[in-house]
Amino acid sequence: MANNAGLYVIGGNDEHGINPPTIGKRTPIMPYLNRSIYENEFNYPTKNYFLIACLRTGFNIFDVKLERTDTALNTRVNRVNAQNLSSLVTFAYNAAGNELVFSQPNGVEVYYSPQNSQQNKSRSLADNVYNFVIQGTPQLGRGVKPLDIAILSSVNCPSTLVEAGFMTNFEEAKLMLDPDFQKETGNEACQGVCQFLNVEYIPEITSTQGLPTLRFGSRGRAVQAMQYYLIQNGFNTGTPDGIFGANTQRAVENFQRQNNLVVDGIVGVNTWRHLLVLNPQNVLLKRGSTGSYVRYLQQKLTAKLFPLGTIDNIFGSQTENAVRAFQQENGLAVDGIVGPNTWRKLIPIGGGRPFPF
Repeated sequence: MANNAGLYVIGGNDEHGINPPTIGKRTPIMPYLNRSIYENEFNYPTKNYFLIACLRTGFNIFDVKLERTDTALNTRVNRVNAQNLSSLVTFAYNAAGNELVFSQPNGVEVYYSPQNSQQNKSRSLADNVYNFVIQGTPQLGRGVKPLDIAILSSVNCPSTLVEAGFMTNFEEAKLMLDPDFQKETGNEACQGVCQFLNVEYIPEITSTQGLPTLRFGSRGRAVQAMQYYLIQNGFNTGTPDGIFGANTQRAVENFQRQNNLVVDGIVGVNTWRHLLVLNPQNVLLKRGSTGSYVRYLQQKLTAKLFPLGTIDNIFGSQTENAVRAFQQENGLAVDGIVGPNTWRKLIPIGGGRPFPF
């Protein structure tokens, strides 16, 4: 494959907002958590991981919906059509039947529109994305299907929509909150785009070797990816525009402070390691710990239906109680400390508490 990713601009879009008022955009009430999971709790971070993967590969990107609120389709279509996009990928989650109760339908569907002005390319993009998305976490592959909605039919570039599971299926609903499932889906969608455009995909970063040192005034794709990593960790950089300005520096300093790093506003090896949450299985966490590894722990526990209150990057009493409950139910030593044995049970995608019949 060619190494010409810089010739292309890839768009990423997430459906719906964080707290839509209507049903069909959230799960039934999740047992143990005692709340619904909103569809955008999956769509938004997955889109961000997709854009990070595109940046890592060398693409230029366009984020269709930076805001967390629901945004009208025609607004997003107009945003897309004002760009010269090479392709657009939208992330969503499906629902079936009575959306207030769990049901059996499950699996992955990918859509394109025959009404798109580049319908053949849209179908090819959808086929390529689908072929990669179904390679990850075992799920039923429901195929590539036509769908006439504006984000597919009215945009002026090849466009596809990924429905990565069913909110109304109990096991797939749990996957929505798993950061590793979100990242997997985003990475696989990027691989599909690469296949479609004949571009070599750059795999996920697994070490800090070769990562650039970034500081105030730095610019480019690495800065933009770093900004998205800060957003994924709960730190506001302002618009992730690839420019290391004052807002980004403040976010970096706040991130460093919470992760007990040297607060210098410079993104070097240690800051990168925490931003990427590299090798969590080697990190010991206990009450009083703070930072990105704690956030990852809290996300994994919540996805497995061990409630701990707000995901706040702080290992407090509620997080300790959730860890102890997880250890008790998984045959581990119940000490409230997250070491290698607890990580081994916690990291895999899927599983968690069963439905309480």
